[in-house]
Amino acid sequence: MGFRSEEMCLAQLFLQSGSAYDCISELGEMGLVEFRDLNPSVSSFQRRFVSEIKRCEEMERILGYLLREIKKANIAVPEAEVLPAAPAPKNVLEIMEQLQRLEVELSEVAKNKEKLQRNLLELTEYTHMLRITRTFMHSRSRHEALGPQYEEFPSLDTESVTGCTSMQRLGAKLGFISGLIQRVKVEAFERMLWRVCKGYTILSYAEVDESLADLDTGEINKNVVFLISFWGDQIGQKVQKICDCYHCHLYPHPETDEERADIMDSLRTRIQDLQNVLRRTEDYLKQVLHKASESAHSWMLQVKKMKAIYHILNLCSFDVTNKCLIAEVWCPVSDLTNLRRALEEGSRKGDATVPSFVNRIPSNDTPPTLLRSNKFTSGFQSIVEAYGVGDYREASPAPYTLITFPFLFAVMFGDLGHGAVMTLCALWMVLTEKHHARRRPGNEIWKTFFDGRYIMLMMGLFSIYTGLIYNDCFSKSLNIFGSSWSVKAMFTERQWSNETLQTNALLTLDPNISAVFSGPYPLGIDPIWNMAVNRLAFLNSYKMKMSVIIGVIHMSFGVVLSVFNYIHFRQKFKIYLLFLPELLFLLCLFGYLVFMIFYKWLAFSARDSRLAPSILIHFINMFLMQGNDTTPLYPGQMGLQVFLMVVALLSVPVMLLGKPLYLYWLHHGGKSLRVHRVCLFFCGYERVRRVSEEDLSPSIVHDEEDGLSDSGGPQEFDFGDVFLHQAIHTIEFCLGCISNTASYLRLWALSLAHAQLSEVLWAMVMRLGLRMSSKLGVLLLVPVFGVFAVLTVSILLVMEGLSAFLHALRLHWVEFQNKFYSGTGVKFAPFDFSLLPSVFEQDGLL
Repeated sequence: MGFRSEEMCLAQLFLQSGSAYDCISELGEMGLVEFRDLNPSVSSFQRRFVSEIKRCEEMERILGYLLREIKKANIAVPEAEVLPAAPAPKNVLEIMEQLQRLEVELSEVAKNKEKLQRNLLELTEYTHMLRITRTFMHSRSRHEALGPQYEEFPSLDTESVTGCTSMQRLGAKLGFISGLIQRVKVEAFERMLWRVCKGYTILSYAEVDESLADLDTGEINKNVVFLISFWGDQIGQKVQKICDCYHCHLYPHPETDEERADIMDSLRTRIQDLQNVLRRTEDYLKQVLHKASESAHSWMLQVKKMKAIYHILNLCSFDVTNKCLIAEVWCPVSDLTNLRRALEEGSRKGDATVPSFVNRIPSNDTPPTLLRSNKFTSGFQSIVEAYGVGDYREASPAPYTLITFPFLFAVMFGDLGHGAVMTLCALWMVLTEKHHARRRPGNEIWKTFFDGRYIMLMMGLFSIYTGLIYNDCFSKSLNIFGSSWSVKAMFTERQWSNETLQTNALLTLDPNISAVFSGPYPLGIDPIWNMAVNRLAFLNSYKMKMSVIIGVIHMSFGVVLSVFNYIHFRQKFKIYLLFLPELLFLLCLFGYLVFMIFYKWLAFSARDSRLAPSILIHFINMFLMQGNDTTPLYPGQMGLQVFLMVVALLSVPVMLLGKPLYLYWLHHGGKSLRVHRVCLFFCGYERVRRVSEEDLSPSIVHDEEDGLSDSGGPQEFDFGDVFLHQAIHTIEFCLGCISNTASYLRLWALSLAHAQLSEVLWAMVMRLGLRMSSKLGVLLLVPVFGVFAVLTVSILLVMEGLSAFLHALRLHWVEFQNKFYSGTGVKFAPFDFSLLPSVFEQDGLL
């Protein structure tokens, strides 16, 4: 991670047609350059390599089908030990044929398997139907055993002499329809039969014990076997239509018991044969899928690389002879040697007679921003880039964020115990990062924590440090060195007696008495303050002043960093017209406030602490230019405060008018003088130095931003526009100094809230378990500690940690980075195979 983005250059690649594919493949493996589109006016469907991209998309479709079948069979796809390179164009057709042949074979086997499963399901349903309907025909107690049925037939009175019903005398024939229906549709199906058939049907049904799968939806459903008895063909047609509407599976009903027995015997034989065939088909399908899974990952990478290469080739333009491709790329200057080496390797693989080469070209376009990072710094770089990608060659806040971000977090989260838990959790993720990186978890919350493991590690370590300073460990203080306060001295000096202890609920230790206070605690806050009644008032004063000091130092550091941008971009006038007024305004007001805090700490001891004046009153009187009624903090205070106030007020018009008037002077009389001086300077050289474009482009970009031109020609300059922007910046900075300083008080507020929540949790949970003196209390201590641990992790570590993280993020984005960091650049996006997204991972197939 550098303090400034990498130096970039624009280059032209001249690629021979025969070796262009191999050269692009080498560049994709190395990830050195970002390609520019040289055919912006040509649509995607009219470019030269559209047919090759369509072929790659067809192979992606086949691979997606294979991966879905492999996933359906619960077969793991092993990753290739050695990542394959992009296949040569002559091998593409061979891969295409292999995939197509495998697709045809799999589709045929899958269709046969589905057909066999469907036949097996039909035979199984038919078997259940025959078995259950036999009970309907022979059981006289079907009303109680098999559910309700409708038997109310009008005019079915049996004649006592002939034994025939009136329907039989009319020539109506008794018919049967049997089949299966889903359990959830039975009630509606039964109601529809009754309403349509007017009671001329008898419905008997019973639920199947075995759950059967629906091959169309893949769901496991409960089914019901039904038998419908009806009179007449007309009623039968109605019943048939109702069954079709409810998607019933109908099967023929045997007329005799002998026929039923023969059919069931035949079904058992056919089911057994189908199961054997289906088992062999599934074994063969698994063999094919296992074989395909061994090469699936390699094929996927090859197709992805091949498609990316042809997409890049579509960005290139051809020369007039159509024998050479021309590409334009952004490349870091430090990687130009590697770029030439990659082109040489690609030309060698492509057996090109004429090697490909690179040529740097000048450009006025703003280069992309490249900041290299590793696994430790990438998380902090992401925090900065979430605010905005830095401008080209702009000073980066990421190196400083490595320290300031976890430190500000720890100021709000300072607790030795909580910091240790966070450190151990982050350390576990760091030590097992290779194992977790291979697993590729789909949980986004876990992925977020895992990607920020080094941030968590730094935050935990800094929290341990601030916890030692606060002397706070799970709301308890650690008496490591022994307290510097002594109660015994109050008795030896006869300030206290036994009667004093009996008559006073609260007593105050007097540090003015010898041996009561022996000196500052060696590290952090004295543990006796954890027992003091005025502990909160003492810590509030300490943490509030500490927050202001940290805030002013942090903001001043941000203002100082802007100088490096002005020097690098050759804008020295901004040092005098922007940097110095801003720094004077900040330090004359709030830097003086920090001075008063330190002076009060050093000038007043315990003996004269009651005479110490209020810093806040003096700071308010400084703005009002009053102070005769209050006791001065030091001699000559009033004069110094008036001087600092005048300097701060005078810096405001310099910030407001300095830059617009200077630019106005440059465009109306000052520019010719400047150009004349530059010409004299360069004419003094005996040798003319070639100025590379990457050296000129930053100054050109920023000169144009300020209304200048590198050629010295006339350019439009709008004084009102420049003045308006500068007025907004001035107002924002002046008011921001006040609001930003107050914003740093969140360090005090969040630290106080965290400490109080930790103390409440200890008092409400853990202290109750520790106070139990009975034998049962030892057993209850285990669940009490469990509740304490769960609440500590969920509330104090997760919720409070997230709150402190967001507040530290805001302090960096708003209060620190806006002093010097614009964040309006474009991130460098190299052509790198490892960074390309995979359609199969997005679809969840890998």
